[in-house]
Amino acid sequence: MKKNSAFDMQKFAEDKISAIDAKFEAQKIAFAPLCFQAVRALLELGIMQAISDAGDAGISVQDLCQKTKISEYGIKVLSEMAVGMNVLKLRNEGGAEKLFLGKIGWFLLEDNLTKVNFNFTNDICYKGAFDMIDSVKNSKPEGLKVFGDKWTTIYEALSTLPDREKKSWFDFDHFYSDIAFPQALPIVYAQKPKTLFDIGGNTAKWAIASCKYDPDVKVKIIDLPGQTAVAEKNAADAGFADRISTYAGNILSESTVLPPAPDAVWMSQFLDCFSLHQVTKILKKVHEAATDKTLVYVLEPLWDQQRFEAESYALQATSLYFTCMANGNSKMYRYQELVDAIEAGGFELKTAHHNLGSNCYSLLVFRKK
Repeated sequence: MKKNSAFDMQKFAEDKISAIDAKFEAQKIAFAPLCFQAVRALLELGIMQAISDAGDAGISVQDLCQKTKISEYGIKVLSEMAVGMNVLKLRNEGGAEKLFLGKIGWFLLEDNLTKVNFNFTNDICYKGAFDMIDSVKNSKPEGLKVFGDKWTTIYEALSTLPDREKKSWFDFDHFYSDIAFPQALPIVYAQKPKTLFDIGGNTAKWAIASCKYDPDVKVKIIDLPGQTAVAEKNAADAGFADRISTYAGNILSESTVLPPAPDAVWMSQFLDCFSLHQVTKILKKVHEAATDKTLVYVLEPLWDQQRFEAESYALQATSLYFTCMANGNSKMYRYQELVDAIEAGGFELKTAHHNLGSNCYSLLVFRKK
């Protein structure tokens, strides 16, 4: 199947920015860690919210000090940086300088996508990103040691993360794939599968959604032992313990053999957790378990299939999380490289559904060659 790019990839080949604008962009990168933490302080200290609450009237530094109990010095250094970033606006109103929330500030304060990405970056990635160079050199998530030294991938550590970090990780993970579920469910269950394997089923979100959508399907979640324990509890709490079962194991382990003959196999935002070589290895295991009629559904956000540049940028940045925190060898993939890796496992792409959900997921449907 031919690649159908969602936006013009030519923009990545052109270099039309002026020298003066390029220099400014370079300064943004040079000071990016400081700028990020300034925004974090504005958010967590309630300063940005107080400015937003002031609305069109704006608010002075002195009034902000009174409302937030932050010193004038603290307000000024943070707000001046935010003005430079166009997060805040500074205007003279009736002879007095006042601060106003800019459009960028509004998105940082109110937009769910931005908040999820921001909290994920701060709570999961920020400290570990300092080890990016070693992660690239060693093909290992060297930054993961900020959460302890006994983990080889972040997936093993998920159940033991501190509450704030755990919430940020799952908010990030679910925000993206869950949004595509309403459009993906009718596609998958139009074929009326009786048994579905959810590989990398995580907290059972898809399995529960499946049981609610189709009263006859039985779902088997295949994941690491720590995750299957969570999935079992969530399935039971949702009233589907009789229709959702689990199979604990490491999909990459030679000793892990998948149960046979599922009607359908589902992998939602799972294969991006592995290198392309590992993707092919996983699909070979799926191939051994599948029948000629088994349909394999892969739901992924592909960075060259997004509608807007900001969405592609977020996915390209997410690849760096995989590099320094998750596993050291995977990324957010482009359409064709992922299809090629899956087909190398013995499958053939039958259909591709793009632009599912507001985050432009692609649902790729495969069958054995």
